[in-house]
Amino acid sequence: MKKTWKIGTRGSKLALKQTEIVVEKLKEIYPHVECIIRVIRTTGDTVWDKPFQLIGGKGLFVKEIEDALLKNEIDMAVHSMKDMPSELENELVIGAVLEREDPRDVFISTSYKSIHDIKEDSCIGTGSSRRKSQLLFFKKNLKIVPIRGNVDTRIKKLNTQNLDGIVLAYAGIKRMGFQHLINELIPFEIMVPPSGQGVIGIETRKEIDCMEFVKPLNHENTFHEIMLERELQSIIGGGCQVPLGINASITNDVLTLHVFLGDENGMVIIKDAYVERLENKDVLLKQIVSIIEKKMPSA
Repeated sequence: MKKTWKIGTRGSKLALKQTEIVVEKLKEIYPHVECIIRVIRTTGDTVWDKPFQLIGGKGLFVKEIEDALLKNEIDMAVHSMKDMPSELENELVIGAVLEREDPRDVFISTSYKSIHDIKEDSCIGTGSSRRKSQLLFFKKNLKIVPIRGNVDTRIKKLNTQNLDGIVLAYAGIKRMGFQHLINELIPFEIMVPPSGQGVIGIETRKEIDCMEFVKPLNHENTFHEIMLERELQSIIGGGCQVPLGINASITNDVLTLHVFLGDENGMVIIKDAYVERLENKDVLLKQIVSIIEKKMPSA
């Protein structure tokens, strides 16, 4: 086994924190191995004045890191799985995922105790078309203010931009130690998270030594959940450009699948929850796709 492993990551505080979590777990298993963290600047880290959907959507935070993997400049990469496109380069694979954190979004506000309390003319900050769509479906006259930046940057904008509230992912808030700011975990009935939210993933080349090295970190149940989410995402064809939420939860071979698809104006094509035996998941996915095809505006 190699004595030194190079790990690629974005340079944000959250990305570095997630990479540190992975390194700590690797060191527990391989105490004599050295892990070198290499920060790689991605397109998503350089363009802050445009919405995600206008500059490429999913893949914005991974392409340059994947390029480094393909060039053997790093041995593995640590990602937020919600940033990952549904299709990977042929030479690359998700080698492991850590156990999922709570995938829900959270509501943070100094004006309201609960998302249910917000008035229809309130200003809510989010840079996500998925969150915007579901917020407008929840209360149609909200003023959605686009905000981007790291977790702490977006929290600061709550005050600097006089917002009534912001919506962020719980996992990032927890990992950064900002849980005390949370007003409410938003239920799936109001907001379905994106595929992969709450999951730290490790991407490697399809090489036995790399794949075997990270394999002990893999949480099997989480892996099956996100692979199902990514499969449906790939079939639908959604990324950051499309307001799409998918969350799969597997317990005792029973699948609970929440799905949302809409547009940025709050129109909903599908927003529903399904409970099915895991063995019937292919039939369920076909059923969901059929419903979407029938309800699409172009149909």
